[in-house]
Amino acid sequence: MTDQHTSDPTAEAPSQAPGATTTVEVAGRPVRIRLSGPAEAPPVVLLHGIGRSLEDWAAAHELLAREHRVLSMDLPGFGLTPAGADKPGLRTFARAVVGVLDVLGEDRPVHLMGNSLGGAVAMTVAAEHPGRVAGLLLANSAGFGREANVSPLPMVWAALSRLPVVGRRFRPLARAAAVRSNQNCFFDPALVTPELLRHAALVGSQPDFRATFLGTYRSIWLPVVGVLPGWRRALLEQVRAAGVPVLVVWGDSDAVLPAHHAEAAAAALPEARLHVFRDTGHMPQIERTEELVELAREFVVSVEERRRTS
Repeated sequence: MTDQHTSDPTAEAPSQAPGATTTVEVAGRPVRIRLSGPAEAPPVVLLHGIGRSLEDWAAAHELLAREHRVLSMDLPGFGLTPAGADKPGLRTFARAVVGVLDVLGEDRPVHLMGNSLGGAVAMTVAAEHPGRVAGLLLANSAGFGREANVSPLPMVWAALSRLPVVGRRFRPLARAAAVRSNQNCFFDPALVTPELLRHAALVGSQPDFRATFLGTYRSIWLPVVGVLPGWRRALLEQVRAAGVPVLVVWGDSDAVLPAHHAEAAAAALPEARLHVFRDTGHMPQIERTEELVELAREFVVSVEERRRTS
């Protein structure tokens, strides 16, 4: 991966070098993005989950960019992007998404595609800025149930492993916890490659990562209660009221947000389309890239056609 740091929103480096990233300045702070695909094509925005980075969408980005203008971005405080001035949470992340679009001069309604936390961020953008959202693709999205197998424990072991003198005793525990937390994301554990683990370690070592993870975690989840119901109810009501087309996709073997959340999504958003992938975990954009991209293409075409004829 090549990082090209610039504040020029018209920089075309991502288009010239697939996989390259750049930075744009939003509210005085850098946000790492990847932008590629034909400028005149329908705009698509890809959002990752808690503690992750834009790399989670890399393969899907490549395929979608053949026919769409595709933006992937780190949520502030995650990936290789520093945190912003505001407390982490759905509304803060949603403002960052809109801020990036503003800096890029993208004023067309966009197709937001979010995985896990990124799905809830996408819904928040749609709720607060419905005119800027053409459609939502929610991949194993947060917001549809209270169960969430997401733990800050790997960060605890990682922090202990960095202590002087005694830290080496905790390094095997830190490595094992990192492997387990990543394996939880996939049906096929072979997808947890050394490269993926190295990138996860790099993301987790960023200065703002711990505070952003814990702040986000506390804003949407409580022990025993699980994912808080209040924000979920309010957000889903707003999404329904916005009338934005929705496609929900899920992995049937998701160990992070269980597959029955897909049924809850269908009940909460009765106009939404639903697709469940077999033998798939929490990140269908990685495990079922081609199938997900094909569904996404069909969805974008149908939404764009509806917009043209309405």
